[in-house]
Amino acid sequence: QVQLVESGGGLVQAGGSLRLSCAASGRAFSVYKMAWFRRAPGKEREFVATFSWSDTTYYADSVKGRFTISRDNPKTTMYLQMNSLKPEDTAVYYCAARRYGVNQYTANNYDYWGQGTQVTVSS
Repeated sequence: QVQLVESGGGLVQAGGSLRLSCAASGRAFSVYKMAWFRRAPGKEREFVATFSWSDTTYYADSVKGRFTISRDNPKTTMYLQMNSLKPEDTAVYYCAARRYGVNQYTANNYDYWGQGTQVTVSS
């Protein structure tokens, strides 16, 4: 069983920054690959960023160049540094864990999810 707990969300003005954290329990980092997703009001959950199994980072086009995914293995914590935030980044952000060999962009392929943290960007 894997437990994921997000934190760091909040209200920020457009152009500002936030850093989200995802604390993972147990063997999450050694068995699963981690990712960030988000769900905006009235929209489907969408992929934001992830690590591949070769540890390459991948980003949605909408956040590329503004968001950075990273992790601290000893602390089993993953981060999402979000800079130059826009109102359209407003969403609940989730961290998730997937097994080897599944498509990394598809939310249904993830086995474990955190409870989410709200990010609101005001214009």
